[in-house]
Amino acid sequence: MFRAVGARDMSKRNTLLIAVSAIAVAVVLLLPSFTTRAVSAAVLLLAVALLIVKTLSTKPSEDELEASLAAENDSDESAEEIFARGKLFEATMNGMREGLLVVDTDMRVVASNTAAHQLFSPSREKLESQRLTELTRNPAIYSAFLDALKGIERSDVKVEIQGSERLVFDLRVVPLAGSNGKESPAQGALGVFIDVTRTEHLEQVRQEFLSNVSHELRTPLTAILAFIETLEAGAIDDKEASHRFLSIIRRNAARMHELIDDILELSAIEAGNVQVKVELVELHPIVNDVISSLANKAAAQSIVLNNAVPPDTMVYADARRLEQMLTNLVENAIKFNRANGSVTIRSESDRGDNLRSANVGRRSRIMVEDTGEGIPAQHVERLFERFYRVDRARSRELGGIGLGLAIVKHLARAHGGEVTVTSELGRGSVFTIELPLG
Repeated sequence: MFRAVGARDMSKRNTLLIAVSAIAVAVVLLLPSFTTRAVSAAVLLLAVALLIVKTLSTKPSEDELEASLAAENDSDESAEEIFARGKLFEATMNGMREGLLVVDTDMRVVASNTAAHQLFSPSREKLESQRLTELTRNPAIYSAFLDALKGIERSDVKVEIQGSERLVFDLRVVPLAGSNGKESPAQGALGVFIDVTRTEHLEQVRQEFLSNVSHELRTPLTAILAFIETLEAGAIDDKEASHRFLSIIRRNAARMHELIDDILELSAIEAGNVQVKVELVELHPIVNDVISSLANKAAAQSIVLNNAVPPDTMVYADARRLEQMLTNLVENAIKFNRANGSVTIRSESDRGDNLRSANVGRRSRIMVEDTGEGIPAQHVERLFERFYRVDRARSRELGGIGLGLAIVKHLARAHGGEVTVTSELGRGSVFTIELPLG
């Protein structure tokens, strides 16, 4: 009996050693990427490998072997059979978010995981036996696997795959050596596709942000330096000119101060460092405060501000943050309105005004309507992005920075709500803040 058990145990160990080797290859491929997803997958694989090694290094006693045999007789599928069939390895591979593809010397797929299947051919039952050229025509992928079959390891290969959406992957491919080790020709190649689409997008956003901030700061700084040099050159003795130059310097300094304040505010909101204290508040007086604070700006452009919110309207919101959102929207509506136009603030809800009862899934809406020129359809989708402006020249002339709507978006989401816009050219725009009723 012990001889049979020893043979079975040896078979188990050989199977496990193969699994450990494959896992180790995947770990080596994943660790150098330094992405959170790749590191998480590598840690998972490493933990499984350590568990297997521990199992191999522990020599079972005779009592344990007899108990194991007894357990086999009492169950349909023992732990040994699960290991022997490679189910642990298969479950680990299919649990990875990274696509795993193994090809032989003929460039035919001999193994793949679920992520690779979804990436290359979700409509097919399996990828095995398919040629790599049948799955993709991407030359970067084919070249990386071809080099690996020649014994050349490829890493940091950037691969873009166009489908319903653009996906970007970091591909790493290593050769699979033959039975004689590294000296023998590669018998296949193993590639791991690490999805870096989100990372690429965030890097692009970061670059755009730095570019926009630099540009927005450079413009007022250039003006300030120019007028300072003019004053130093003798204009300071001209009382009328010096007052005008100092006024321009002050205006540009105020613009820089506003820009820095908005950047800090937006960064704090996005980082979740802004606390929103939601409570039942009266909307009508908040709208009145907003109108009062912007009355002079509206009068300067002959814009009429209307509070069409019923006096008894109640909403669930942080009063100070709601006033900030409405101020940004109404100020934008004034800036980009027509002369002798109007801005109207309205409200509505999915039910009556009694908000103290159960309101699960229901919303209240606050609309800011203007009579401006409207927004072209191609700009609407990006309107709430940082520094995005439909007419940059006019926006800069009117003192617009391009962060106000982004702040509104993030504050609305901090309330569990959303902000949207509808617009018609020649008729005006309606910005709507949606807030949960409870």
